[in-house]
Amino acid sequence: MTWNIDGKVLNSHFILGTSLYPSPDIMKQSIAAAKTQVITVALKRQAINKGGEFFWNYIKDLDCHLLPNTAGCRVADEAIQLAEMSREVFNTHWIKLEVTGDDYTLQPDPFELVKAAEELIKRGFFVFPYCTEDLILCKKLREIGCKILMPWGSPIGSGQGLMNLYALETLRARLPDCQLVIDAGIGAPSHALKAMEMGFDGILLNSAVALAHDPVKMARAFCLAIEAGKQAFEAGVMTVRNMASPSTPLMDTPFWKSETIS
Repeated sequence: MTWNIDGKVLNSHFILGTSLYPSPDIMKQSIAAAKTQVITVALKRQAINKGGEFFWNYIKDLDCHLLPNTAGCRVADEAIQLAEMSREVFNTHWIKLEVTGDDYTLQPDPFELVKAAEELIKRGFFVFPYCTEDLILCKKLREIGCKILMPWGSPIGSGQGLMNLYALETLRARLPDCQLVIDAGIGAPSHALKAMEMGFDGILLNSAVALAHDPVKMARAFCLAIEAGKQAFEAGVMTVRNMASPSTPLMDTPFWKSETIS
């Protein structure tokens, strides 16, 4: 069940965010319980000049790959500038690219997203674009060089799960060689399980764990669900049928007679 991202071999298909936890210690325990090897950090929302130095030093001590993100950016130029800053601060060319186009849904702006992704790839970044499940947008991101895509399941923080199964199934079928990570909207372990059963490569979430009554226990639950979904996909989930099919057919089945005592 290993996962290769940009030459890094991972044992976990779970990417976890670092925001909203009740305390740094709970965050650390949750990351351990999740068994994740990649964590996201929002540079803009945890600015160093606003007392975030402790936070940066704390997460650098965690044994995880860092995936900085450009959350809060509205235009391509702003996201590009923040990406360059994150590369300098965290010494990584990985960037989760977020360019928001709507304040109500936090839906990505597809035009600014493509513009920013294309420029960042030219600058040597490995871009993880947060996008919608729109097939044409995802194909365009692939064309400009994105090796991994992060379509939403539903709006960020909504907890509504996989709202458009048809589009997500189409995306998985039409882009069989692309790594696809469901990012945003996952609210319950069952949502993550479903996505992994569909053949998605990973799950990224934050709120569902950080805002749980017991974040550590919830992180462990998501870890188990993601592992179960991955194994189920690899094993082959049975085809849904429109009518009953007996698990023990009677036709051509021998009936064994019990021996009688004479």
